Amino acid sequence: MSSIPVTTRVRPPSVINEQIRALMLRSAGRLTAAQRAEYEALVEEWATAVSSGEPEAA
Repeated sequence: MSSIPVTTRVRPPSVINEQIRALMLRSAGRLTAAQRAEYEALVEEWATAVSSGEPEAA
């Protein structure tokens, strides 16, 4: 096992938000179970990015 710490890269909230918007557009607002799981994961990722103070993408 390696002793090198693994760092998780946090994507900018604006990038994640764009993915959320695209998902909602593709689904016309009606999410399947798989899409809902993807949506929930994206929202959690977005919240983490916002709370970490990650700067917005240029």
